[in-house]
Amino acid sequence: MNKIVTLLVFLFFGFAQAQQLNCTVTINTERLSNPNQQVFKTLQTSLSEFVNKTDWTGSVLKQNERINCSMYITLSSNNSDQFTGTIQVQSSRLIFNSTYSSPVLNYNDKDFNFRYTEYEPLLFNPSTYDSNLVSVISFYSYLILAMDADTFQMTGGNPYLETAQNIASVAQQGGSKGWSQSDGVQNRYYLINDMTSPMYSDIRQTMFEYHRGLDGMSLDLKASKEKVKAAIMILGRLNSVKPNAFLTRVFFDAKSDEIVSIFSGGPSIPVGDLTDMLNKVSPLNATKWSQIKF
Repeated sequence: MNKIVTLLVFLFFGFAQAQQLNCTVTINTERLSNPNQQVFKTLQTSLSEFVNKTDWTGSVLKQNERINCSMYITLSSNNSDQFTGTIQVQSSRLIFNSTYSSPVLNYNDKDFNFRYTEYEPLLFNPSTYDSNLVSVISFYSYLILAMDADTFQMTGGNPYLETAQNIASVAQQGGSKGWSQSDGVQNRYYLINDMTSPMYSDIRQTMFEYHRGLDGMSLDLKASKEKVKAAIMILGRLNSVKPNAFLTRVFFDAKSDEIVSIFSGGPSIPVGDLTDMLNKVSPLNATKWSQIKF
């Protein structure tokens, strides 16, 4: 009896420890002709279990501490066990003393191809290459962890970025698109290299200061809006050195709608300089910035 209790305790804590992400995985096959839906149901279940049950950090988190995120995979073609498509990765985190979840990451990777055979095990080892499917999913799992940590502590995501960079380096041997410098200027290679480069430290400082401002809104809304504004203004400094930076676009893909919401209601603060900077740094969102009326 004691052995059974010990085993159950071990299994409980092992299961609890192995969950840092609360991720919804979706496989969209609408663009495929006559897809084998059973295979994709199995794949969706396997990926969901892989992301949510893999112990990415070794930390024990309560249910409400896990990072809410999603991976939306749209498949455009397949040939036997070879698949091509895109993966949209999103994550958010709760703001202190509220029920509001702030978007942290919203990234669409258009270079996603992989091989998959139904029921094959998905196992993660940071030092070896198993498959592009495992590498891509693991890479984004660590990116989610890193960006979330950066919102709580300046450069708090460093350990996770180091693992993501190692995954990217090891995955290059597989030859799949998206891991190499030669695959374009906006891919996983540049995403992780820019995130770890001191040249783009302003992005990570903005993420930390921005969310620190949001976390104070339940105490002093106006002062917190000033802090959020000051955080965004840091991007103007980066833009003067690196205009049209890839990571700047990644930031606004997640934050543009929230920024408009923050500065279009509540106590008024001066935003003329903010909107001027936003139009300069992110002109593709000019229509959104025009909605900021203070």
